Amino acid sequence: MTTPTRTELDAFFQQHGVRDVECLFPDVSGYPRGKLMPAAQFAAGAELRIAQAIPMQCVTGDYSYDPIFPDADPDVRLVPDYSTLKLSPWSSVPRAFAIHDCLELDGTPCLFSARALLQQVVQRYTAQGLQPVVAPEIEFYLTAPCVDPAQALQAPQARNGRAEAGQSAFSLNMLNELAPFWNQFRDALRGLGVQADTWIHEVGATQYEINLVHGDPVAVADQAFLFKYVAKEIAIQHGLNAVFMAKPIAGASGSSMHLHQSVVDTRGRNIFSTEDGTESAALHHFIGGLQNYIPDLTLIFAPFVNSYRRFVRGSQAPINLAWGHDNRTSGLRIPVSGAAARRVENRVAGADANPYLVIAASLAAGLAGMNEKLSPSAPLALGANAYKLDTHALARSFLPAHEQMSSSDDARRLLGDAFVTGYCAVKGLEYESYLNEISAWERRFLLPQV
Repeated sequence: MTTPTRTELDAFFQQHGVRDVECLFPDVSGYPRGKLMPAAQFAAGAELRIAQAIPMQCVTGDYSYDPIFPDADPDVRLVPDYSTLKLSPWSSVPRAFAIHDCLELDGTPCLFSARALLQQVVQRYTAQGLQPVVAPEIEFYLTAPCVDPAQALQAPQARNGRAEAGQSAFSLNMLNELAPFWNQFRDALRGLGVQADTWIHEVGATQYEINLVHGDPVAVADQAFLFKYVAKEIAIQHGLNAVFMAKPIAGASGSSMHLHQSVVDTRGRNIFSTEDGTESAALHHFIGGLQNYIPDLTLIFAPFVNSYRRFVRGSQAPINLAWGHDNRTSGLRIPVSGAAARRVENRVAGADANPYLVIAASLAAGLAGMNEKLSPSAPLALGANAYKLDTHALARSFLPAHEQMSSSDDARRLLGDAFVTGYCAVKGLEYESYLNEISAWERRFLLPQV
């Protein structure tokens, strides 16, 4: 996009009465951070800086000053992507926002920026005359406010005066509950240019899913990032919580972020299909790359202790990286489609994962598989159940996934040595914080019996 002139920016802000601009970027968890800048200064192109460690801030608010981070904690620049400049639908006064890139002072991308990492992976495809195309499906819950974190989340009161109970998958009546939230939320997404395909009520009580329209990976990641931001902000305005934890409620369905991926060449032809419409070698190599490298990258797809509660047999959440056609028991699924729409659905990531990192890791693994001509396992037989396989290729808990990624040369080759070191340091700090928490399970069983 052409950089708008100061006059054009001033006119835009004056037209809409904008006083301030949110200069935001996704941190390592996909959480929006940044600074609020007066609109006049933004239009004037004022330089904006932030500490280098901020993109790697833990969810606890802590920082890991691992050896990869200089003790001086130098600045990085925040540079706006003007194509993302929009009016903010969550602000009580007219406000704009723009997603920013994190650059070192010498102009190189910050090694700890999730958005920069995804841009670099996409550039690897571009260098080979290829363009990846992605579309995520994002699940989340709407719950009543959580004023006491020690208590379980509860479904909110609905229009009939009662909280939703039971399983209501694909129910249109239940999709119409909490209408004031949905009306404002959908208007906000439309104004932001977030392109939604379909909406459904999922299995859990007040659990929902949105499918984003397929497109350029960075643009789609931006939309997923904004989707989560605006959902949380508007939910609060309606006395609700928008919850993107992978397993927010014990005994209820987990929330995923399935990722559909395909690759086209310079002619716009889907390289996962041959000229006669059958599956190509590139498709199989892409799957081979996912199977070979995702085990070392599981911590990207399941970044928190809670994430691993989602990997439950028989739950349509994967426990391995088996692949099959139209098979939701597998970690990698090939949906039924025409040749032009042939794609791989990566079902590993939870809704809690950073969309920029999920897309980057999955595309990096798939490209490596194509370049190295890796062969996948045999596909599941028609109607087979991947939960009955002996193999459990995905880590069952946080610590093995952390140890596997931190010691993986392949993870560092695909995502960068500095990024993997910094990412694992952040995750290690979060795990230490978790270990310091005394849980309800411990009080329930250990208090009376030990």
